[in-house]
Amino acid sequence: MFHNIPKSVLDRMKELEEIDARDRQDGTPHLKRLRQIPPETGRVLAFLAAGVPQKGAWLEVGTSAGYSAMWISLAAKQRGKVLHTYELLPDKAALARETFKKAGIEELVELKNGDARGHVGDYGEVAFCFLDCEKEMYPEIFERVTPNLVPGGLLVADNTISHKAALAEFFAAVEADTNLDTVTLPVGSGLLVCRKLVG
Repeated sequence: MFHNIPKSVLDRMKELEEIDARDRQDGTPHLKRLRQIPPETGRVLAFLAAGVPQKGAWLEVGTSAGYSAMWISLAAKQRGKVLHTYELLPDKAALARETFKKAGIEELVELKNGDARGHVGDYGEVAFCFLDCEKEMYPEIFERVTPNLVPGGLLVADNTISHKAALAEFFAAVEADTNLDTVTLPVGSGLLVCRKLVG
């Protein structure tokens, strides 16, 4: 998976990494930045996704310019899956479409421009979900996705160390769910990995 990443994907990753670094250095307002994960987080996401059960949909909430989706697409290709990714902002969705076209992964990623909260509960079975959107949305997405996680399925949430205080309601919901095993990985801004119990 990591030994044969297509050049088109690597080139677009580098392009977005450079844009992200420039925006942070220039002090671009938070909402206008790409707000993407670092490469090490992307590798962990792909690694986790590659090991989920075969049965169930793959979801992402918070596409931004499509950087994390490119990483997850590496696992999707290996597993014969399609990632359904949701982006609320039209300008970010347009950037993501450009990303998927340039990277040559349009057949691996289905982009939906809109509020994921009205749709993620419609997937009867979910094997993988990556959550990286506005923090106030985390509890509601969690509530709609986790009942549909297949045994062994994963919900992975970003920014769970950097935004711990803002995610208090989300953490309370996670801790109250006895159908999940959870672990926080100190990668990037912090990944909380929730795994649906088997059996």
